[in-house]
Order: sequence, then C-alpha cells, then structure tokens
Amino acid sequence: MEHPPVTLTGARLVLRPLGPQDTEAVYTAAQDPDIQRWTTIPSPYLPEHARSFIELIAPEGWTTGAMFTFGVFLPGGALTGVLSLTMRSPGTAEIGFWAVREHRGRGYTTEAVLTATRWAFTTLSVDRVEWRAEVGNAPSLAVAEHAGFTLEGTLRCAIDNKGVRRDCWIASLLPSDLGLPSTAPYIPTPSDD
Repeated sequence: MEHPPVTLTGARLVLRPLGPQDTEAVYTAAQDPDIQRWTTIPSPYLPEHARSFIELIAPEGWTTGAMFTFGVFLPGGALTGVLSLTMRSPGTAEIGFWAVREHRGRGYTTEAVLTATRWAFTTLSVDRVEWRAEVGNAPSLAVAEHAGFTLEGTLRCAIDNKGVRRDCWIASLLPSDLGLPSTAPYIPTPSDD
C-alpha cells in the first residue's frame, strides 16, 4: 500500500526521506569498512550505488509501500545514519539501519529506531517489528536491546551477505513493548513460571 513520504522528529533527530542533496553524505559514510562488512550494501560502494539507492530504490519503496527508508539527521543537517522498515508480511516489518562512524555511541540510532517503530505501529498497522543481524554484529545487537527488542534466537543460514550465507540473530518489538495498542488481538503463550 502506497504511503506518502513523511518526516518524523525525535527528541534530537529528524528522520526524513533521502534526497539528491544527501548522495555525497551517504556515499562517504558507506565507505566505512564496518558498514560494508555488516550490511548487505555493495562492496566496494561506488558513487552510482548511492545515487541509485537515493534516486530509485528508496523512492520506489515509498511508492509501492514495500520499504520506508529514512535518512537520520541532526537538526543542523548532519547525517547520522540510514534506517529502513521493510514490509515482510501483513502486520510485520523488518528494521535495518547503519550509523555514520563519527556519530556512533551517542544513542542516535536507538532514538531513530524507536521513532520509526512508533510510527510503524501507529500509522502502518504493523504489530511486529523484527530486527535481524548477522551473529557477531554486537553494535547492532546493542541498539536492538537498548530499543527494547526481545531477542528470540538464532536463525541458521538466514542472511545472504554478498553471496555468503550466514547465521543471524532475530529479535522483535511489539506495540505493547512501547505501551501502544496492537491493531490485531494478540494472545501470548502463557509462561511456565
């Protein structure tokens, strides 16, 4: 379902669709070996990859309602990262993100994740946001944990990163984790304690 691009504001950040003016900042940030190692972006990451992502892939996601990509910015305009919510099935989105090296460790990505997931829960009829990361990606895991995701386990052979299958961690965030109502009834499995 098509959704017009939106801009979201957090306490310290602005999340907005990327535009041509952001191409250089995305290209520069994506030169970081850690981003190339832990995400599925092309490596080497060339200027045409940034242009294609910003001018074709990200806008098409908004048009089709398949993927909602935000640039994460400080109010002054500096790029701190990129975040996407990809619709995986009705009511379920997967969140993915990367952070610009010089802005890591300040809680910006956690704030962006919470801002975007609140929007997904209240606007997109999403009842489950999944986070997946290759086993070993401790910084991504820390963001998920700080944002309140519940780690659900390890999926074997579940990520294809540049032609290599790898195991990944999976975690979820539900509207109730943020004190929000679900769009559909949810009956959790009773605990054995």
